[in-house]
Amino acid sequence: MKKLAACLTLSLAALVPFGQESQAATHFTDVGTTHRAQAEIYYLVEGGIANGYTSSRFIPEKQVTRDQAAAMLGRTLGLNGEPRSTEFKDVGSNNSASGYIQQLVDKKIINGYPDGSFKPGNTLSRGEMAVLIGRAFNYNSGSVSVAASSLMKKGIAQGIADGTFGESLTIKRGDFAVFLARSINADFRTANTEKFDLSVYVDTKDGTNLNIRTGPGTSYQAIGSAPTGKIVSYAYSVGDWAYVTSNNVKGFVHSAYLQLDKPSDKPVVTPPTSPVPTPPGKKPLSDITVVIDAGHGGKDPGSPGRGYTEKNVTLNVAKKMEKYYDKVPMKAKMTRTTDQYISLDARGAYASKINGDIFVSIHTNAHTGSGNGTETYYYTSRARVNPNVSQSKALAKYVQNRQLEAWGLTDRGVKVGNLAVLRQNSVPAVLAELGFITNSKDMGVMGTEAGREKMAKGLFLATLDYYYYYEGRTDVLPLYSTVNATPSGKLH
Repeated sequence: MKKLAACLTLSLAALVPFGQESQAATHFTDVGTTHRAQAEIYYLVEGGIANGYTSSRFIPEKQVTRDQAAAMLGRTLGLNGEPRSTEFKDVGSNNSASGYIQQLVDKKIINGYPDGSFKPGNTLSRGEMAVLIGRAFNYNSGSVSVAASSLMKKGIAQGIADGTFGESLTIKRGDFAVFLARSINADFRTANTEKFDLSVYVDTKDGTNLNIRTGPGTSYQAIGSAPTGKIVSYAYSVGDWAYVTSNNVKGFVHSAYLQLDKPSDKPVVTPPTSPVPTPPGKKPLSDITVVIDAGHGGKDPGSPGRGYTEKNVTLNVAKKMEKYYDKVPMKAKMTRTTDQYISLDARGAYASKINGDIFVSIHTNAHTGSGNGTETYYYTSRARVNPNVSQSKALAKYVQNRQLEAWGLTDRGVKVGNLAVLRQNSVPAVLAELGFITNSKDMGVMGTEAGREKMAKGLFLATLDYYYYYEGRTDVLPLYSTVNATPSGKLH
């Protein structure tokens, strides 16, 4: 990667270094061609991730503070860094890193102290750096020693002269730049451990070529391109950007333009010229309510994994799913729309309370080993509990089918589950385990905005499939055209 970094054309416009004003610069007098971190520093600067202290000096030997590290990690992940109030008594909206700090806390990447402070000006140690990078990039980071070992195995960090990692030593700006650049771009690393083992298709929607860039952002130069329909090989994600290879070119593309299915595989449905009448004995589509249950929430976070928390992933997918009903007569209601705790009893009773018709609960799985894949649960009736067994089983089949279609993860099947939200329900109900939050392959898709959008669309289509095939509602057919989709085929 040194050869790539050497040819980067720097385009530095009015950079703001950790709250201090800095003028545009193409050269730092204290980062010459022989500096140990020269390539990595200029790589981060090109992407607006790191900045100079002045227009001509980077000061690579200066120690990194906690708020500076948060700002650089936040920019790397493409977070919204707009200054704001935070949960910490010593980080107000006047701190230029406050937006990044709060978002990283929300993502469980960085923590405050037990006394309610963040201590933004405290210097960062090498051990803290290892844990932060481990969480931000979904490496193993259960402890300082585990995080440090993970970075060394990947060729991102090295030990010090005495043979230890030096976890208590403070870290300098130049060294932090090296570790961060190596985490972002595998070509900087001293070990070749990344595997491009997931094949995905390019779809730019408008037929233009997709630029492959040297880094995760449009500030980085394009070094190649791929047309719609091209298969590229995926290795990992940095925020919403994917590190891929195509025609021997390695670089970054925005994950919104990647998908598992071939763009031309699915025919476009031509909507009928007039509405299909409501079948005899059925209520109008406008009276149907789909209940969407985002699993966990509030004091019940669900399972953590690879820098994510289950309650946040489920809510994100649930909100995306809800939006698909805005274009059709059917309605959607969510058991929660914010990060709030709702008891299992209340979730199960919600459909009855609002006159709902079917219930879809969204979760992610977790496993300390290599568990992976997608599965869907329904409940087999016992006395005085949810009697909608055949309906729930059919709905589960369509949900599982659409999940596999959306993501192509391992098929763990449709299963019976004695789960409270299914058992204590009054309508056909299923629980969808999207994938394993602890598995790198599953999170390679589930951890992206594009991936979660595909799943939300798949869950929406599964509800249409259920009504079209199981309920025999031909008036559902025109609704597929709102997302250029077709019925799945009868499965029950």
